[in-house]
Amino acid sequence: MQRGPFARDVIREVMSGLREAVARAKQAGLSKTRLLLDPGIGFGKKHEQNFEIIARLPELARLGCPIVIGTSRKAFLGKALAKPGDPAAPPEDRLLGTAATVTASILGGAHIVRVHDVAEMVRVVRVADHVVNAARP
Repeated sequence: MQRGPFARDVIREVMSGLREAVARAKQAGLSKTRLLLDPGIGFGKKHEQNFEIIARLPELARLGCPIVIGTSRKAFLGKALAKPGDPAAPPEDRLLGTAATVTASILGGAHIVRVHDVAEMVRVVRVADHVVNAARP
């Protein structure tokens, strides 16, 4: 899974996979209201592709199911946060990267975020939720 790039057009591939999963769930008798969609951040994707998924979450939201995102301490954050000359920031130094991606995900339409540092991310989510709610009429 980690050997090659996931796809040239990551959003098209993720959308296609999620649409197929939703169709299989509906065939099995599950209502869309019981589904959560996870685009699989980090799973077989290049680091840039993970950022693209976060930036384009509103497109995934069009599938009509709540979105779950898990960016906490992931390797793509380690690469983005690395000091020049270092291969990657270690997981314990990825808290602020996690906070940034959690915020961006919520602003992009994510409903659920999976994290390691719960107390810290509760505070981040509260602020992001205030921003989202301020945009509502």
